[in-house]
Amino acid sequence: MILVTVGYQMAFDRLVDAVDQWAAEHPDAEMFAQIGPSELRPKNMPFTAFMEPVEFTRRVEECSVLVAHAGMGSILTALQYGKPILVMPRHAAKGETRNDHQIATAQRLGERPGIEVAVDEREIAEKLDRLSNLSAPPKISNVASPELVTRLQRFIAGTD
Repeated sequence: MILVTVGYQMAFDRLVDAVDQWAAEHPDAEMFAQIGPSELRPKNMPFTAFMEPVEFTRRVEECSVLVAHAGMGSILTALQYGKPILVMPRHAAKGETRNDHQIATAQRLGERPGIEVAVDEREIAEKLDRLSNLSAPPKISNVASPELVTRLQRFIAGTD
């Protein structure tokens, strides 16, 4: 299953619409989308505006790939569960976010295994066509390592 998520703070209609159009051309693809507070209603895939955390976790565990905005929460979730993720960053100039931090995030993290970046709607479709080429990333822990915690404690205490 392909799980699409835009996060909970704002809609990302450009991403949802691009994936919905792809889904129209791939009716056998199992899809589900979390679209946030949007007026857009996808026609070719089931969706919900929001999910309870337990349901979201279940869907992440069941999916074969995540498609998302380039938010750190989505990226960290994919890495935590070892799921490949295809991201498309929001653009401030298009009113999709306050600034272009997601563009920088996508550029930096797109070099990591299991994270694929689409710069626009055309690339979303192209990369969805090649989902089988996406490999699962190495899983990360959902807690900081003891080494990181110790270094942060030393830094805060001024003994680093």
